[in-house]
Amino acid sequence: MTQSPRIPPVRGKPDMAAEHHAIADRVQAFFGAIGGPFGMLLHSPVLANQVLDVVEDMRVHTTVEAPLRALAIMATVRERRMGYVWAAQVAYARRVGVREEAIDVIRAQGDTASLPEVEREIIDYARELAATEQVSPARFEALRTRYGDRWLVELTTSAQFYTFLCGVVNAFEVPIPEGGDRF
Repeated sequence: MTQSPRIPPVRGKPDMAAEHHAIADRVQAFFGAIGGPFGMLLHSPVLANQVLDVVEDMRVHTTVEAPLRALAIMATVRERRMGYVWAAQVAYARRVGVREEAIDVIRAQGDTASLPEVEREIIDYARELAATEQVSPARFEALRTRYGDRWLVELTTSAQFYTFLCGVVNAFEVPIPEGGDRF
């Protein structure tokens, strides 16, 4: 039995005032469908449009390569046990080429020692920040030295932004999609 969200999600233009149809079209064009957090956010169309600006900026205009960003996001949402966003991000990670071994380690909250250094540094950084709201100076400086200030700001913001989206889907009890990856 599939759980229902606490309020009916917006699924498309018929669920919205005509003056906001362009926003629904924009969400549809970007994601291929309306669902998840945007099914809830579209109850406030102007807000949804602004959030989509941020998502688009983080995916399209960032210096952080998609697979590395996906690692940080998955590590963050897994650490915080955020099922819907986990499922969505695993699907995205696979599309952008994240290795299954890395996904499996994150899912299991396993030891990152067997992963390549680049993956290990990013996953450990995101996990520590999600768990403690802080990052050790050594871990921070390792990524800063390797990638630079802008990159680290964008990686951190991307990973932490998904906690916001998790809050939306968790508050409204948006179910994990049928067939979605689970912990």
